[in-house]
Amino acid sequence: MKKLCALLICIAAALAGVLGVRLAFPRPHWQQVKNSGLDPALVYAVARAESGFDARAQSRAGACGLMQLLPETAEYICARTGTEYDEEKLFDGAYNLRLGCLYLTYLFARFPVTETALAAYNAGEGVVSDWLKDPTCSSDGAKLSRIPYPETARYVKKVIKFRKIYEFFY
Repeated sequence: MKKLCALLICIAAALAGVLGVRLAFPRPHWQQVKNSGLDPALVYAVARAESGFDARAQSRAGACGLMQLLPETAEYICARTGTEYDEEKLFDGAYNLRLGCLYLTYLFARFPVTETALAAYNAGEGVVSDWLKDPTCSSDGAKLSRIPYPETARYVKKVIKFRKIYEFFY
């Protein structure tokens, strides 16, 4: 009987741990992310790193919503994809996530290496293009061997870590 109780307590603790992690790493607007064609674990990892899933988040630089898009970036990606741009909806979770997925898709087309695309999401595509031309940052012009901005280097590592968590728990 003691062994059964101990086993039940272990199972309950494991389930509580999994549920706790799932609460810390939610998957809002699942259909929107699934329809994007991107790896959902990566999309949610970016949203987790960018805003902690706070749809009302706004950075000092003016980035908005779940995916922390600058209004000018959102407007640009809408123009490129023929999507209606509505600045007032940037704090709407589903809309912001849709635009963030469109932007990530664009960045992956331009920078096929995951870490390079993530660096561009954080530091800007022009900055990353310059880094790829610099032999101290990239030996092949596609993959970054060094990220000069410490904040961007930390960001890329954080997103990769969050992605692994999503892959493991979902």
